[in-house]
Amino acid sequence: MRTVFRTAAIATFALIAAAGTSLAQQQPDFSRIEVKTTDLGHNVYLLQGAGGNVTVAVGTDGVIMVDSQFAPMHEKLKTAIAKLTNQPVKYVINTHYHADHTGGNAAFGAEGAVIVAQNNVKGRLTNPLPGANGQTPPATPAAGLPTTQYAETTTISVGGQTAQLVHVANAHTDGDTYVYFPEANVMAIGDTGGANRYPGIDVRGGGTIDGTIAAAKAFLAKANADTKIVPGHGALATKAEIQAYHNIAATIRDRVVKLRDVEFFTEEQVVQSLPLTDIQAQLKQDAMASERIVRAVFETTLGK
Repeated sequence: MRTVFRTAAIATFALIAAAGTSLAQQQPDFSRIEVKTTDLGHNVYLLQGAGGNVTVAVGTDGVIMVDSQFAPMHEKLKTAIAKLTNQPVKYVINTHYHADHTGGNAAFGAEGAVIVAQNNVKGRLTNPLPGANGQTPPATPAAGLPTTQYAETTTISVGGQTAQLVHVANAHTDGDTYVYFPEANVMAIGDTGGANRYPGIDVRGGGTIDGTIAAAKAFLAKANADTKIVPGHGALATKAEIQAYHNIAATIRDRVVKLRDVEFFTEEQVVQSLPLTDIQAQLKQDAMASERIVRAVFETTLGK
């Protein structure tokens, strides 16, 4: 019976799996976007514009940049960085493959930046998934593809700044990286977590609820009470907020799996039982968001 509902779940998650595509279809008027810069200490900064949050670490001989937002934000990001330093962007680290985090790769890469990502990201950028409308976006230009790849951990540095890259497996996607800057005690975690939100799981992109929970545990093990945690979107998070995120993710998993494996509910029955009503209210989410995460948990814990 689960095989029947597996097909339905995969279809439902076309929107999530092609997050880069759907985001591109909803792009804002970039001419109106202004980049907001927040000083995180020790020459590390948060840049917020259109797309994913960007973290930049300014060294004495170059800049390490985490994520590159949508392609049209390139010049605005360059301008914001130029206000901080006259050093070039030497490295662009991608936390995952979605277009709102990788769109600027090609422009920065053409200017000489080394694009760094976990091994699975290059394949995702080279062979993009079809979007919710059935259209497949173009592959990323060669200049925007990762030129330095890693499997589990790696470290890059510029003068006075170190970036520790760690792969968290099958969390938001199959190629997630979190980046820790030890000198500043800043952690950039991409779309693998954040405060007051449901987990975001790109099922067709390799994301799972178990990987999401494991990723949150990794962040908690690395962070302390003073760590500034940069999520993929929205405001900075604290360790306490990541702990709350972890607890909610684990609770959602337990509820859905219990209904499926103990009560023997089908996927549709689990959805219709509204198992997240209290959490939905707590996080100020809507019914559609609750259904998405319920289906994601049902789908990504099959056989476990």
